[in-house]
Amino acid sequence: MGKLIAAINMTLDGFCDHTLIAPDDEIHQHYTDLLKTADIILYGRITYQLMEYWRPLVANPTGNASMDEFAVVMDGITKIVFSRTLKQVDWESAKLAVRNIEEEALALKQESGKDILVGSPSLIVALAKLNLIDEYQICVHPVIAGNGLPLFKNISERIDLKFIKNKIFSGGAVILYYEPENKKQ
Repeated sequence: MGKLIAAINMTLDGFCDHTLIAPDDEIHQHYTDLLKTADIILYGRITYQLMEYWRPLVANPTGNASMDEFAVVMDGITKIVFSRTLKQVDWESAKLAVRNIEEEALALKQESGKDILVGSPSLIVALAKLNLIDEYQICVHPVIAGNGLPLFKNISERIDLKFIKNKIFSGGAVILYYEPENKKQ
C-alpha cells in the first residue's frame, strides 16, 4: 500500500497559483522523479485542465530536457479527476472519479502498490480535513505574491505535523516534508 502524498508548489506567503511561480529545470526534474514513484495523481477540474498544458509537448517536445521528460511522465501517469461539471475527459491516462473523495482515496490506498499523489489545492484541503494524507510535500518558492489562492483555505481545525526532512534547490525553493501526527490508516 502506497502513501497518499499532498505535493504542491506555493509562494512564501502561502498562495498556490502556477502563474506566480516559475519552476526551473531542477524543480521539473524533482517532480518528474516524484511522479515516477506514484501510480496515480488526483486532480480537481481546474488543476487537471491546467495540467493539460503538458499533453502536446509529448508529440512536440520543447527541446528543454527537463520539461520534455516531465511531459512524458505526466502523460503516462493515471489521473483521477474530481469534477461536478466535467462529463468526460479525453486524455487517455485520465478518468473521472466515480466515488466521493473519501471513498476514492481509501479504495486507492488499498489497491495501489505505489504512492498516490494529490496535486490540487481543493483536494489537499478535503483530504486533510478527512485526515487521510500520509505526507505533505510543500515546495515553497522564494516569492511573496501578496494575494492569490491560499493553500490551506477552509481548514478550521488544527492539524499537527511532524517534520520529516527538507530539500533545498539552488534557485531558492525549499520542499518541506511533513507527516500528520494522527493520521487514519
